[in-house]
Amino acid sequence: MTAKLVVLVSGSGSNLQALLDASADPAYGAKVVAVGADRDGTYGAERAAKLGVPTFVHKVKDYATRDEWDAALTAEVASYEPDLVVSAGFLKLCGPRFLDAFPGRYVNTHNSLLPAFPGMNGPGEALAAGVKIAGATLFICDSGVDTGPIIAQCAVPVEDDDTAETLTERIKEAERAQLVESVGRMMRDGWKVEGRRVILG
Repeated sequence: MTAKLVVLVSGSGSNLQALLDASADPAYGAKVVAVGADRDGTYGAERAAKLGVPTFVHKVKDYATRDEWDAALTAEVASYEPDLVVSAGFLKLCGPRFLDAFPGRYVNTHNSLLPAFPGMNGPGEALAAGVKIAGATLFICDSGVDTGPIIAQCAVPVEDDDTAETLTERIKEAERAQLVESVGRMMRDGWKVEGRRVILG
């Protein structure tokens, strides 16, 4: 049986495109069944719509409270009965209602080797700190910022002439490949969370 993915985006959706491309192969074991966004006009949602994948938008400002937004997003995502929800550049923190609805099944990718350099500027902070190895982390979301149990990590060497922009671009390439490989493996082989550890297979 093909597993169902719901992907959440806020921007161009390059990670989403990688998942769409991978899931075109039945052997991948998973299919993107819906794409959600937190704003109108995202290229990520356009990518999905071109392939006939259902899309939806829930903007925080359209709701009286953050909790109401969280409830609406939770209900919409749940309606697709996903096996996994993937944040692919989704720039909103989901609330407790959402996390409770998809325990251990909401994953995000970050452009640093967590727990180092969480937040919005991982590559820039890595450069400023003078580290020699940067990278990307796929993790299960919890209520913190980039703090959940780690599924997979990949290393990207920092070059002497790197800028934040060049390092970010090289991390993105590694991040996409890791996301596709790890999500496919989770869907085909299963996974379990034991404390801070995520065990695949």
